[in-house]
Amino acid sequence: MPPFPSSLHIFHPSLNHYLKPNFFSLSYFSIPSPKFPLSSQSIPFNPRTLSSVATALSPSENGSGGGGERSASLAGPPVLENSVQKIDVNPPKGTRDFPPEEMRLRSWLFHNFREVSRLFGFEEVDYPVLESEALFIRKAGEEIRDQLYCFEDRGNRRVALRPELTPSLARLVIQKGKSLSLPLKWFAIGQCWRYERMTRGRRREHYQWNMDIIGVPEVTAEAELISSIVTFFKQIGISASDVGFKVNSRKVLQEILRSYSLSENLFAKVCVIIDKIEKIPIDEIKKELNSVGLPQEGVNKLLEVLSIKSLSELEEILGGAGEAIADLKQLFSLAEKFGYSEWIQFDASVVRGLAYYTGIVFEGFDRAGKLRAICGGGRYDRLLSTFGGDDLPACGFGFGDAVIIELLKEKGILPELIPQVENIVCALDHDLQGAAATVATMLREKGQSVDLVLESKPLKWVFKRAARINAQRLILVGNTEYIKGMVSVKILSSGEQSEIKIDELE
Repeated sequence: MPPFPSSLHIFHPSLNHYLKPNFFSLSYFSIPSPKFPLSSQSIPFNPRTLSSVATALSPSENGSGGGGERSASLAGPPVLENSVQKIDVNPPKGTRDFPPEEMRLRSWLFHNFREVSRLFGFEEVDYPVLESEALFIRKAGEEIRDQLYCFEDRGNRRVALRPELTPSLARLVIQKGKSLSLPLKWFAIGQCWRYERMTRGRRREHYQWNMDIIGVPEVTAEAELISSIVTFFKQIGISASDVGFKVNSRKVLQEILRSYSLSENLFAKVCVIIDKIEKIPIDEIKKELNSVGLPQEGVNKLLEVLSIKSLSELEEILGGAGEAIADLKQLFSLAEKFGYSEWIQFDASVVRGLAYYTGIVFEGFDRAGKLRAICGGGRYDRLLSTFGGDDLPACGFGFGDAVIIELLKEKGILPELIPQVENIVCALDHDLQGAAATVATMLREKGQSVDLVLESKPLKWVFKRAARINAQRLILVGNTEYIKGMVSVKILSSGEQSEIKIDELE
């Protein structure tokens, strides 16, 4: 026998089952002591590498016929049958669990999103959480490129968890083509993923409500979208004194940059830089603007315009003939007609960070200044062509679920949502469990919610349970009553109790 088995023998797949997940020890195999000294410490190894080596050595023993199937090469790490591995019970950093109390809040929020969308005549759509990575890689400089959860799948395709919903919308519109009847009014509520620095109201996953209008070139579309958000705020108890909208047009920047003969190709880069104006020092903003080719005179002029908070002041600088001024004037006029003029204000510094915006842009903000943007959107008339489709006029917004909850907490108006069940049904004898199930089924078929007690419990426990789930009625199935075709019914709010025929329960 050789003094010690070769590495080939150690990593043979037939031994895979016996190796510990995180390390192996020579003593584990009961191998006779070698003739040369060995450390008594365990030797670390990577179980995925071990599994791959095992597969390469003996594909037949790993269930592969050598036909190039990727599943064999990605076999899981070896696990001992009787081993117990302690796991971290917290969700991955930046993500959330939704236990019942949190799920009730999420359902309430989503219900309000859907109700407002219904009031405005929008239809609900959805898209895959997993999309092609190419869908989200557009212009250099966008933060979103560095925040993607992206990887190569088993078919060697580059994919990503969606960081936003609008590109998926564009893909679907291109896919459907001329079969669609314009204008489209679509909304979606979907989970989005971004690997970014976490702050209050910002996580690495969030749910987002989007409303989009495709096929309307007029500013009436933006006015309608802002109206829908105002309606939502009012519906949940938020007023114009709590929240406002900063409104601008990217055409303002275009007119300034055009006067300095800056290439249209650099426009998106300038917008991305300007979007950082409240995040990094102003000197850094100036350096970045210089680096894309804007002369110092142009930088100074641009920063002067960005500080403007009045539409009339902007008109004095740019003149009243440009598209930007005309669009903004129309929007403010429509805001009066819709009845939300006190909600909006002009702010030239708002440009939004995504490269695809082309016209009016807006952001919802809390007037106390304690939170990041609540929502944002604008016009993106040239997005479809970046994916090879024919451009259509389009605008929309995204509204996340995290910041609005923080705002409701801040204002002390977070709703108290308690579980509520109409009936709790309990058998007073183990032999009557089937009868109780019959009563519960009958009530459910009539549209009544029922919490059926599934095991024998004392009445004290049943009453405590009824109080916890806010049951309206307690229905007791007892032997004496059941023989007569009746049950005992107690109205828990009043304490009123009576016997009712089972087929007369409503």
